[in-house]
Amino acid sequence: MAQFKLPRNSVVKPGKTVSALSSGRKKVFNVYRWSPDKGDNPSLDRYEVDIDVCGPMVLDAMLYIKDELDSTLAFRRSCREGICGSCAMNIDGTNTLACTKAIDEVEGEVNIYPLPHQDVVRDLVSDLSGFYNHYASVEPWMQAKEPEPGARERLQSKEQRKELDGLYECILCACCSTSCPSYWWNSDVYLGPAALLQAYRWIADSRDEATEERLDYLDDAFKTYRCHTILNCTNSCPKSLNPGLAIAKIKQKLADR
Repeated sequence: MAQFKLPRNSVVKPGKTVSALSSGRKKVFNVYRWSPDKGDNPSLDRYEVDIDVCGPMVLDAMLYIKDELDSTLAFRRSCREGICGSCAMNIDGTNTLACTKAIDEVEGEVNIYPLPHQDVVRDLVSDLSGFYNHYASVEPWMQAKEPEPGARERLQSKEQRKELDGLYECILCACCSTSCPSYWWNSDVYLGPAALLQAYRWIADSRDEATEERLDYLDDAFKTYRCHTILNCTNSCPKSLNPGLAIAKIKQKLADR
């Protein structure tokens, strides 16, 4: 029988335990740790946090851990309002934003890992270079062949503007793409849910005049058609967007051609 095992240097080992500084409602946070400077296996460090002395979100607990328990912990964060997408990580088995994930939503211990199937820079910091390269490749800006309309704006009707709802709100947190098995195995050639949603955002924009060129680029067995409609992307989006639907609409436009 075939056996599938992680390479020895990838096996996550038990790490250190840090006890809470005060008594109160204690919650255990198991956090993935790895440093390129040490050359050791990754570990799962266990932190006890008195959640009565920190804010209600997982990011609040992470900041408390870094400020009070272990200053070596590395993770990304910025706005703390679910807008920037910086604090995307895998919490309780789901890709989400630490700043919008309430501690009370997790029963028992909170397990925190970096976004899956991406190279780890350190601890919870993933290397998203490939993700951003795919995003740039769809040329996510308005392309108009006609000259600028003087002092007037490029107008849209209310109906045309409504077509962009559910598309422009994407914050590029990478939760959707890194939850997609097709992206895990083909991330060098498959654009992924986030990039394809952004591609459709401009295809759907009535002011953009490069639709045919955009569809030419997307008409590829790997760039687009590696999507097998698993819909992990839609289930994991912290902004409740539907990348799966956007990809289906791209495929429909390609078929209609």
